[in-house]
Amino acid sequence: MPWDNDKNSAADEVDFGFRRVAAADKAGLVRGVFERVARRYDLMNDLMSGGIHRLWKREMVEWLKPRAGMTLIDVAGGTGDIAFRVLDRLGGPGHGRIIVCDLSEPMVAAGRDRAWDRGILDGIEWLVGDAEALPLAANSVDAYTIAFGIRNFTRIDAALREAARVLRPGGRFLCLEFSPDVAPGLGRLYDAYSFTVIPLIGSMVARDADAYRYLVESIRRFPAPEAFAARLGAAGFGGVHYRRLSGGIAALHSAYRV
Repeated sequence: MPWDNDKNSAADEVDFGFRRVAAADKAGLVRGVFERVARRYDLMNDLMSGGIHRLWKREMVEWLKPRAGMTLIDVAGGTGDIAFRVLDRLGGPGHGRIIVCDLSEPMVAAGRDRAWDRGILDGIEWLVGDAEALPLAANSVDAYTIAFGIRNFTRIDAALREAARVLRPGGRFLCLEFSPDVAPGLGRLYDAYSFTVIPLIGSMVARDADAYRYLVESIRRFPAPEAFAARLGAAGFGGVHYRRLSGGIAALHSAYRV
């Protein structure tokens, strides 16, 4: 099944795009992908989606409804897109605590540089860390967000349990991720664009077609929204809902820590 990364095989292998790799190797491979594309990551997002990812992220923050005094962790938040939006909604530094945590140090550095370019010197904490072992105390955050990162994890269910651990009871979980379950009639066009155009853009702009070939493949290995919603429930979340976006190309999942 395309979502079996948390189930041990005899060799303890997991998906890395369409390849099977040793579970112990995947984090390093993913880290390498994002180290190579960090400085072109935001530009590539705009080019690949025609800017639509901005609308999806805006809907994510709207659904979150940030409130003054909240503590938020944005996991796999690298270049700061969600953090900046939340900070704006909170009214700037001093109205809450925002933590960005990403496995890739170059992605975190790119986000911090973007913050400085915007004149944001405080209000956001930048951490390099593993989503399966977050450097935070239990019951310490009010909200956990992740946009386009969870499909890259080695053990998705372990990361969901870790999200539940750091959230306070009643805390909010929001995940924005691509979906393999697109609307009927869209599949062929979407596949042609994904497997031909995106690696070409990656080669031209980021000088790395292989990184974007992996990212496209990883979408096809991620569970459909219904299956991912079930996994949220199994990880200790309630009130699980999701919204399909742009013909099912992406999905936005919401849940609460029970």
